[in-house]
Amino acid sequence: MTGPDDEQRHGDTELAEALRRLRKAANLSGERLAVRCAMSQSKISRIERGRILPTVVDVERILKALEVPSEVGRELVVLARRANVQHTSWRAAAEMGLWRKQTELKALAESSTVVRQFLPATASGLIQTEEYARYSLTPLIEGNPTRNVERAVQARIDSQKALQDEACAFHFLLTEQAVRWGRASPAVMARQCAHMAEVSERPNIQLAIIPWTASILPSPLNVFVVYDERLVLVELFSGEVALRDPLDVSYHLNLFDFFLSHALTGNDATAFLRSVSDEFM
Repeated sequence: MTGPDDEQRHGDTELAEALRRLRKAANLSGERLAVRCAMSQSKISRIERGRILPTVVDVERILKALEVPSEVGRELVVLARRANVQHTSWRAAAEMGLWRKQTELKALAESSTVVRQFLPATASGLIQTEEYARYSLTPLIEGNPTRNVERAVQARIDSQKALQDEACAFHFLLTEQAVRWGRASPAVMARQCAHMAEVSERPNIQLAIIPWTASILPSPLNVFVVYDERLVLVELFSGEVALRDPLDVSYHLNLFDFFLSHALTGNDATAFLRSVSDEFM
């Protein structure tokens, strides 16, 4: 049986092979195609060898340059959209070591200029206390994959060093539920809220809260993180989905801005977090 990750690799290979066959059928060299697409020849080569995943826009430019029939083109664009969606199960991540995932997230943050996190259910690992992180990473439900909790906690705390780079802006948008949800003891929750209030005062960090009293029609369904305008990571109960299609990225940026427009920000958000901390105490 093949899983989502196996299907992802198959889709990448199928797309690369199809584009290479179409170029050869058009009797074009990689250099000539590159000129027509306004891409580098090395990029065309890497796409055809499956070394890099082309975006949907890349594929559309190549198909236009090759004058591919619309029926064939539509099929390949659909394949490109599927290839730009990658699912990684938490079970697979746990088998590799969840601490590795924390290291990857730290690297993503460090390579970005702007990181936007939409957090309807829980605080981001980047703004968690060690106690809160331990509660978050400890499996409690049957079927939840086992993991080295202490190593994962340490990796999560280490990942917070990315916040020290003031050249990168971090925007954390939480619902009131994410702030108040009792994931830990009242004392731990109080310290977590106080910690977020302190973090919100850093110059490169915006921490916003959507209060329960806000009137919003769309539902906040999933945690998602947008890295610049190049990648979206969406968290599910079963795993994580990576989206690279520019249309998907743009949509999630619009979602973030929409929910942010209904949130408490600046001093109001900081004061809210301190008041909730006092309530837990």
